[in-house]
This record gives sequence, C-alpha cells and structure tokens, in this order.
Amino acid sequence: MKKLIIFYLTFFYLAFFCNAVAFAQLTLEECYSKAQANYPLIKQYDLIDKSKNYDLSNAGKGYLPQVTFSAKATYQSDVTQLPVDFSQLGIQGADIPVLSKDQYGVTVDLNQAIWDGGVIKSKKEDIRTSSDINRKNLEVELYSINDRVNQVFFGILLFDARMKQNRLYQEELQRNHDQVSSWIQNGIASQADLDAVKVEQLKSMQTESQLAHSRKAYLDILSALTGEELDSAATFVKPETSPYISASIHRPELDLYSARIKNLEIQNKAINAGLMPRLGIFLTGGYGKPGLNMLENEFSVYYIAGVNLSWNFSNLYSYKNNKQRIKNSITSVQTRQETFLFNINMDISRKQSEVNKYRDQLKYDDDIIALRKSIKQSSEAKMANGTLSGIDLMRDINSEERARQDKILHEIEMLRAIYNLKYVTN
Repeated sequence: MKKLIIFYLTFFYLAFFCNAVAFAQLTLEECYSKAQANYPLIKQYDLIDKSKNYDLSNAGKGYLPQVTFSAKATYQSDVTQLPVDFSQLGIQGADIPVLSKDQYGVTVDLNQAIWDGGVIKSKKEDIRTSSDINRKNLEVELYSINDRVNQVFFGILLFDARMKQNRLYQEELQRNHDQVSSWIQNGIASQADLDAVKVEQLKSMQTESQLAHSRKAYLDILSALTGEELDSAATFVKPETSPYISASIHRPELDLYSARIKNLEIQNKAINAGLMPRLGIFLTGGYGKPGLNMLENEFSVYYIAGVNLSWNFSNLYSYKNNKQRIKNSITSVQTRQETFLFNINMDISRKQSEVNKYRDQLKYDDDIIALRKSIKQSSEAKMANGTLSGIDLMRDINSEERARQDKILHEIEMLRAIYNLKYVTN
C-alpha cells in the first residue's frame, strides 16, 4: 500500500511538473498565434461572415414572387356614359346602367421574375467579393501584430542571454576576488587591487538589476499582446536559424489587392447586366366596383394574368462612363500593388543586408574572444608576479566580457534580422 501511494504521488508530481515546464516555455510561433487570437479585431471575422450570409439571403429573395396589396376608394365628379337614347330609336326597355361616382377597389399584384439579366447573380457575387475584401483587410491588420511580437520576443531573448552571461561574469569576478585576496595575504597585491575587483562586482550586480527590470517591462508588453499573464519564470525558446530564406513574397496585402480587383470585375459585369431586358409573369386579383366590366355598376371579383417584358435603355447613357470608371479603379489598385511590391523589394534588400552584416560579424567574434581571453590570462600571470596592477587586470577582464557581450548581441540581432526579413516576405 505504501509503495502504491508513493507511485501515485510520483506520477502526479511528474505530470504537474511536465505541464508546468510545457506551459513555461514559449516559442515565437506560439506568441504569434496567441497575440492574434487575443487581438480585439479577431471578433470581426464572425461579424463579417454573418453580414455576408444576411446580405446573400436578402439578395436571393429577389427570385421570390413579389406581392403588392393596394386598396382605394374614390369619388369623381363625372363618370363615363354612352350618349345614346334608345327610346328615340324606338327601342323600349333597353337602358344602359350609369356608373356610380363613388368607386372602390382592392387588388393584390403578384410578380415573378423569370429572367433578370443576371442582376441578382451579380449582386450576390458583389456581396461575396466585398466580404472577402473585409476579411483580407482584417488579415492585413492581424499580420502587423507579428512585427510587434518579433521586437518584444527577441528583446526578451537578448535580455536572457545578457543576464546569463552576466552571471558567468560574476562568477569570473568572484574567482578573481578570491585570487587577489590570496595575493594580498602573500604580499603580491594591494587593497587597491581588491577594490578594483569589488567595483566591477558592484557594476555587474547593477547591470543584473537593470536587465531584470527591462526584461520585466518587455514581459508585461508580451503579456498584454498575448492576453496571458507571463511571470519571470517563463522561458523563451530561441528560434532555429535557417541558412536559406525564401525571397518569395506572400504578404496578405497581395491577397487584399487581388480581392479588390475581383470585386471591381464583378461590378463591371453588373453594368452589363443592367443593359439586359427583364422577363417575368404577373397575376393581379381584385375586388371592387366596378370590376373589369365597366358597364356593370356592382361589386365583382376579377383577375388578370400575363407575361411582361421590360427593357430600360436609359442605362446606355452612363454605360461608357461607368465602364471607364471601373477600368480606372482597377488600374489604380494595380498601381498601388506595384508600389507596394517595389517598397517590399527595397525592404527585403535592406533586411538581407542586415542579416549578412551580423553573419559576417559573427565570423570574427570567437577569434576576438579567444584573443581577449589570452590577453586576460597573460595579465593574470603578470598580476600573480606583481608586475601588473588590479586596475589593468580589470581592464583586460572587461575587454573579454565586452567581446562576449558583443557576440551575444550579434547572435540575437542576426536572429531578429532573419525574422524581420521573414515578416517582410511572409
């Protein structure tokens, strides 16, 4: 029983520990997705879809029968009469009824479109392409969040790397402190030499505090972007560096330009549909006095059914101007797209130059560090022999530390430059 309890406690501990570690580690891609999911505009996707469905449903109802109800009651000063007196013609008992001056009527008109020239179809396509424009525009806005995440994420990575190196530097300083203390006891070094080491120890502690506060500030920004509270224990996974970066451009702005052009082409088709004739059937049912028989001065039920054809030629007046307006709008969108690609290609060239610059700098960092370390070791030997002061030794130790910090900076900046280039090209 005791072994079973220990087994379960161990199992739950490991499960909790693994989950905690998994939660504490964040990749750049995870930060992208979390930041986009947390962005308030993400809710617009659902609203865009709902609006599109409502508009499509309304447009589709144009194929349904159109029903109109009307009623009227009138009084007129005169009515139509036949100017014939049958008694003068020798015809007795032949009277033609005279209509009442008060007349009433109730009608229901039903119109069913058979062919509308493609107007409703064009309207539906316009709704779909307009909705697509809204979605693409939203994707552009959401994509811009990645650039903010890049700056914050790599800033945190830089602080982490510098803090790690600073702790190693503090260990190095502590070793030098212990060594100089022993040299003082042997009469090789003086208190001033030990004070020089202590000054650097205090500076490194000061640097650690500054880095911790800066990291906390960046962490708060990332928490606001992702919508998750990130504590100082969170660790960030350094992205992989790829030797090959595709120069192909897949920015969401290009999809937005394509969606706008497609919408304008649909509007162009709608102009053509406006020139087409309309064909439909109709049915009118009514009840009134008089009915269809104008010679019957009584209430009666009647109906009329038939086929109607209409063709509005007045759209020809503005046809040419409307077509030219659409053509100009398409050209304008294409020009903006070309300008966007021109600026993107210039940005790609600049970002690629930054990547190459940091790669070239990294080629020499290890050699510089090795030489600085050799100089420091030589200075330590001189210090042990009493031929070098503690201040001069600290100068060489600081030079090695700066060389290591430069390498850290170049590594993170190269990563940042690579992902900035990826952001430009998507």
